[in-house]
Amino acid sequence: MRIAYIAAGAAGMYCGTCIHDNMLAKELIHQGHEVALIPTYTPLRTDDEDVSLGHIFFGGINVYLQEKSAFFRNTPWLIDRLLDTPSLLNSLSKFSASTSAKDLGSLTVSMLKGENGRQKKELEKLVQWLKNDYMPDIIQLTNSMFSGMAAQFKSQLNVPVICGFQGEDIFLEQLIEPYKSESITLLREKTNDIDGFFASCNYYADYMSEYTHSDREKVHVIPLGLNLEGHGNTEKRLNDHPFTIGYMARICPEKGLHLLIEAFHQLAQKWGKDNVRLKVAGYLGRRDKEYYEQIVHQLKNWNIQNSFEYLGVVDRGEKIQFLNQIHVLSVPTVYRESKGLFVLESLANGVPVVLPNHGSFPELIETTSGGILVEPLSTESINKGLTEIMQNPQLRKTLGQKGKESVHQKYTIHQTGVRTLAVLNRYLS
Repeated sequence: MRIAYIAAGAAGMYCGTCIHDNMLAKELIHQGHEVALIPTYTPLRTDDEDVSLGHIFFGGINVYLQEKSAFFRNTPWLIDRLLDTPSLLNSLSKFSASTSAKDLGSLTVSMLKGENGRQKKELEKLVQWLKNDYMPDIIQLTNSMFSGMAAQFKSQLNVPVICGFQGEDIFLEQLIEPYKSESITLLREKTNDIDGFFASCNYYADYMSEYTHSDREKVHVIPLGLNLEGHGNTEKRLNDHPFTIGYMARICPEKGLHLLIEAFHQLAQKWGKDNVRLKVAGYLGRRDKEYYEQIVHQLKNWNIQNSFEYLGVVDRGEKIQFLNQIHVLSVPTVYRESKGLFVLESLANGVPVVLPNHGSFPELIETTSGGILVEPLSTESINKGLTEIMQNPQLRKTLGQKGKESVHQKYTIHQTGVRTLAVLNRYLS
């Protein structure tokens, strides 16, 4: 099977979706299929061997310039290639904070319009390459924000197109009007061109089928999977004192670090600041630096800044090392998480989790028995869950062991590959 897998780069940021797209493409290749993992906007940044193409389609600079000026919608393709160099595209993260809400909304609408949008030229380049240089049997889109491309793919290539649901509603709901309403209307129209969808949990499959007005029977649930090499291989020699809480996700309001900070403060007040620690790892973009600075300022006001450590971005090896330095992981997201790869990574290393009772988390806890669910947006509830793990070492050990066994048995990238191929074959037949 020849699969064209269209993914979205994250401007140099370690992104769970990029990492999983790359893992899955690599696994499909390992299972004997030909996969072109096609990066768009920017190169993919992954913590494993990168199997994506060296050429980027829909380069972020060209996409933006074509949105802003009619001149760039007609420039020769050779000139466009100069703006698609990986080093230049990876620098886009430095400018993301200056992108206006209006520009972002307008660009979203245009991309969803596909061949009728301002990035028509970029779509023509991709279709031409697929038609002349690769000719896939099936096309897989990483998320439904690419659904505007589907009509052209089907008319020009006559192949099935399937698509992931991976948190699009969170992005769309943050757009300003009139772009928000127009984008949602376009999404519901364009998803009619998609043959089938997949989501990583039943919650999000149900939610997005309703959100996009899509037939629920067309949405296949394929759980996330991990490349487990290195995960859970280290023998833990972590002392009970001080009790160390971990957070491993992007530093931003929607991931809920501020909620965890408040719960951590409550723990420090009750048990003493020398008896608890909070270790944080994750990407911090320019847009969220003020948010992080407010957190640091609050820690200093509470005089617990020496019990806090920010480790920055961690690669695969550093991530595993980080997880072996904490007793529990908590990422109390404000939004309803559609995936939760960090949950599997934590449990794979025998680290239990304390998570809000919404989104994908209830299903992950039910199937792994690796953690505690708490009331969303409640620092008191987070504090209670962390305290339960802290005061009961046997519970901590049991949850960690059950979670580790479940992930190593049920959430391997090999299993995700097998399930993905079953869905692809269904549409090919």
